[in-house]
Amino acid sequence: MLTDVLTGWTAETSGGLTVLTAIAVWGWLRRRRPARPDSAAPAVSAGGRTVRTYTHLGARAADRQPVHLPTSQPAGTVVAWPTGARADAERFELTEALLPDGTYAAEWVGLHRRR
Repeated sequence: MLTDVLTGWTAETSGGLTVLTAIAVWGWLRRRRPARPDSAAPAVSAGGRTVRTYTHLGARAADRQPVHLPTSQPAGTVVAWPTGARADAERFELTEALLPDGTYAAEWVGLHRRR
């Protein structure tokens, strides 16, 4: 009788541990997979130029949501937000950095010193 209990317990425990290990390995491999550019936000062509959506890092709209800017300007361009030539507009530099939500990063120029 004791042999039956130990044999059944061992089989159930090893089976459960095998399932948990498989789930943990699957999750670890899924997190390690690099983001592919083709899985990013769809790029639309506008007159031969690719339109990308940028997220302004550190800027929030009135409803506290991140500010997104669709533009065809190349990375390295400095843009003002809110748009216009106002003196209080913040400046952001468009980058090639791909964010997890599929948009590209637009970094606040005030974060870095001039080179």
